[in-house]
Amino acid sequence: MCDRASCERVSCMSITLHDVIRNPARAMLMVLLVAVSASGLGGCAAVRSDPEKATRQYPFWLVQGETIDAQVITDGASIVIVNATTREFTNADVWLNQRYLQHVESLAPGENLRLSMEDFWDVRGEGPNPGGIFRYYKPTPVRLVQLQIDETMPLVGLKAVLTTQEIQ
Repeated sequence: MCDRASCERVSCMSITLHDVIRNPARAMLMVLLVAVSASGLGGCAAVRSDPEKATRQYPFWLVQGETIDAQVITDGASIVIVNATTREFTNADVWLNQRYLQHVESLAPGENLRLSMEDFWDVRGEGPNPGGIFRYYKPTPVRLVQLQIDETMPLVGLKAVLTTQEIQ
């Protein structure tokens, strides 16, 4: 055991047996404060990050041309692109919110293409927060979806459909 003089030299966060006996409520409060602080440290990263999956920068120099009749619907941890046109898009890049990128080999006429939100990445190797039942963070809302066909053509806009949760 330590004497009172040596206990006073220890940091203010230490709790001695003398403190517990003298003021149990204060001791419990300090233990609770330390526990809450420590538990908060593990969940500080609100952004999915993997630098190895970094993509290229969004092409701000390309303007959006037409907006086609293709809807993008958020469905849990994925988005579904409903191509209601007669056009096929091959070897295209899907841009989400002018930030996140995923490459698709083909989007056929009348096709419903499901893309996982976990496969979208940005220039820093960060990804959007997917939705779903077991999510930790608020899902990234899908506001703007565009197709990039090549390096020079204007971007093709798709129609993002708001979910019930986003409307309320």
